[in-house]
Amino acid sequence: MTVKAVVAGIAGRMGKIIGQLIFQHPEIDLVGAFEAPDNPAVGKDVGEVLGLPLTGILVQDSLEKVIEKADVIIDFTFHKASLQHARINASFGKAMVIGTTGFTKEELTEIHELARNHFALVQDYNMSMGVNLLTKLVELTARVLSEGYDIEIIEAHHRMKKDAPSGTALKLANAIAGVLNRSEEHFRFCREGIIGERPPLEIGIQTIRGGDIVGEHTVLFAGFGERLELTHRASSRETFARGAIRAALWVVGKEKGVYSMLDVLGLKDL
Repeated sequence: MTVKAVVAGIAGRMGKIIGQLIFQHPEIDLVGAFEAPDNPAVGKDVGEVLGLPLTGILVQDSLEKVIEKADVIIDFTFHKASLQHARINASFGKAMVIGTTGFTKEELTEIHELARNHFALVQDYNMSMGVNLLTKLVELTARVLSEGYDIEIIEAHHRMKKDAPSGTALKLANAIAGVLNRSEEHFRFCREGIIGERPPLEIGIQTIRGGDIVGEHTVLFAGFGERLELTHRASSRETFARGAIRAALWVVGKEKGVYSMLDVLGLKDL
């Protein structure tokens, strides 16, 4: 039995790739798609939007018009939109996969509370299998190099990305902080002027924006006489889309609550 998916933001960069890959996957079917009401894709056949043969599925202008068809909603849109979609879904209890970035703490807290009470949710800032493995490697490295090493995270993305630093950079920083008993108070997002000596507990997070960079993250452990760099580079958004589909297949039928890609990939307890 195939999983029935609805894709939010089907005409967006990620929405298009997710939609295209769903049509190639034998275990998941696209049963609905929607966009913001003022998007020119509304009313068009999904196939036309995705560059595929006509499907008979029209792009709708709201989640409410397609949600009842779904087993799972896949959402890579905008933080305010994703929050509204989660609020709507609270009345329907459909599984959700949210890969949107840029949430405020308050928004993410509300989404997680909605999920704990009403539906199963995989929420992660990066659905790439490689990045999630990197997260575990970074945790291991931080345990071993817990003293005498300065930690910096450098992330690079395309010039159109709206939020900074990336959600993945924050995910890596929080993973390190959790291992080393540090907090967000130790994060350093920029340096300028006479800044003085680097505090020993600081975790630097530096941002680069330019061109069409899909996504690059390097975690640097700099000691005296040596440094270790762990890097992940994404060359195509397909890696995030494939991870999202894997998450969608995994989350359907799970108990309500909040899950991450570490749960999906079986890495959480390693």
